[in-house]
Amino acid sequence: MSSPRIFLALSGASGSVYGLRLARELAQRGVDLTFTATASGQLVCREETSLDLSGDTDTAAGNLRNFLGLEAGIRMVASDDLFFSSASGSAAPDAMIVCPCSMGTLARIASGISGNLIERSADVMLKERRPLLLVPRETPLSEIHLENMLRLARAGARIIPAMPAFYQRPESLDDMVDFVVGKVLDQLGLDNKLYRRWST
Repeated sequence: MSSPRIFLALSGASGSVYGLRLARELAQRGVDLTFTATASGQLVCREETSLDLSGDTDTAAGNLRNFLGLEAGIRMVASDDLFFSSASGSAAPDAMIVCPCSMGTLARIASGISGNLIERSADVMLKERRPLLLVPRETPLSEIHLENMLRLARAGARIIPAMPAFYQRPESLDDMVDFVVGKVLDQLGLDNKLYRRWST
């Protein structure tokens, strides 16, 4: 049985750590993982984590693997490469995640705009009825943001806001990040113990 193919995109919202932690979890599980980051996503990631994802894809992939402590398991693709397989319905991945997802990226996906690989791939996932998971990280939310999320939810996307819970009594930033990443893995059907489940 072949490994699931997952496309993970990092956009320009704050919260790069969510996408990076998710990338490590997925790579460690042996999925066929492709990773991309928009230009603004690269800038925010470098500001928040000091990780440099700019330059050619081989260099960026090496930097990403080193940052995550991995020797392999992640393929990097340019966010403007509209010839990559995920841009075609005949080669769509098994699931796609945008984490974190900026309101600009979310709006363009909701409007069916396919200006880059992330937007086109998301469009493919919706039209092919495959799992599209969006992890928005913004506050407060305007009526426009909420309407765009509702429109995408009705079209089949799963909206997983980066909202850590506190019933598990987090003791660190990592605990809070792991809660959100665990929720994403739950939606992918991947068992995990990243957070304590609710119990009475």
